[in-house]
Amino acid sequence: MLRDGVGFSKVIICCSRVDLRKGIDGLSTYILLNYGLNTLEKGTLFLFRGAKTDRCRGLIFEGDGYVVLTKRLAPGNHFQWPKTADEARQLTPDQFKRLMEGFTIEGTIREVFPKLNCEN
Repeated sequence: MLRDGVGFSKVIICCSRVDLRKGIDGLSTYILLNYGLNTLEKGTLFLFRGAKTDRCRGLIFEGDGYVVLTKRLAPGNHFQWPKTADEARQLTPDQFKRLMEGFTIEGTIREVFPKLNCEN
């Protein structure tokens, strides 16, 4: 379920480290105070990372209550969390899938040749 991203209308990733021992109220308050976002938006998954890179936690409101999800990867694997610590951003379905599979969400292909100016 979590790996496929099925059932989520939006995925918001909180890039800063969070104490994953927090429960529903702690995570919801963290989102409100740090990012000004409403966790009562049905179908929006909020993702958090802790100090260890092999686990993440999610918070989602289903309309009648919250669900807290925890994912811990197999030994030797880790999440490639974004480097910018003080932001929350919405992920595309493709970025979410790459994150859950252990890949970085940013593109890794660099431009080898300079852009050509074709206006002449």
